[in-house]
Amino acid sequence: MIEKLVFYLQYPFVRYAMIVGVLIALCASLLGVTLVLRRFSFIGDGLSHVAFGAMAIAAVLRLTNNMLVVLPVTVLSAVLLLRTGGKAKVQGDAAIAMISVGALAFGYLLMNVFPTSGNVSGDVCSTLFGSTSILTLKKSDVWLCAGLGLLVVALFVLFYNKIFAVTFDETFAQAAGTPADKYHLLIAVIVAVIIVLAMNLVGSLLISALVIFPALSAMRLFGSFKKVTICAAVLSVVCAFVGIVVSILAETPVGATIVAVDALAFGLCCLAGRLTGGNA
Repeated sequence: MIEKLVFYLQYPFVRYAMIVGVLIALCASLLGVTLVLRRFSFIGDGLSHVAFGAMAIAAVLRLTNNMLVVLPVTVLSAVLLLRTGGKAKVQGDAAIAMISVGALAFGYLLMNVFPTSGNVSGDVCSTLFGSTSILTLKKSDVWLCAGLGLLVVALFVLFYNKIFAVTFDETFAQAAGTPADKYHLLIAVIVAVIIVLAMNLVGSLLISALVIFPALSAMRLFGSFKKVTICAAVLSVVCAFVGIVVSILAETPVGATIVAVDALAFGLCCLAGRLTGGNA
């Protein structure tokens, strides 16, 4: 098995997949803790469906780089959800659910009305649940993912204290002069970027797992925000790496394998939390 892995690592596309997968998992876990604590986990699922609809539009337009459509549309949707969520007649989870289902249906309709290949069902399935596209990345794709991933990490580290304050006590943060709305907006935009990056890794239906599982797993073991964030980042990176390795060796779907490893890690963390008297 080790010899087989070493053999595969000789190929650049395998190394590219591991680099991108680890970076995406790291970024998702950093924001995951905040989203779970703020009960915004569902926004990741909603935006992933928006990204699916945008990807369908890009496919119909036959764009060679679908990021030109998917990224702006997803970021714009995140901004609109945050800014109008409290003022619109349809608020909160209802607004997210409406946009999520609408974008999913619109994307599927477009892919059927304007098919880009003879296997529409296969295209839809690979987009929703991930595909082998993570193993066909070009060097330019890797540089783009690496650049956006490092930008997300840098923003999180730079604004860590503000994000911490807004996450735990928004009222106090506003009273202390922190513009909470702007930081909510920053979080929404970063989440949108992460979702777009993760589309090729796990598919639009499984993206939320990268956000939720590491955060919940870390919360079974630790009680402080800093420790939970660090633990979630480590767990997410390890699970992504193990998931990619297992998928290559066992020839299983990459996205589903990563999520399965995350779910297994969550179960182990729950057990460890109970045995050690943690937060489980």
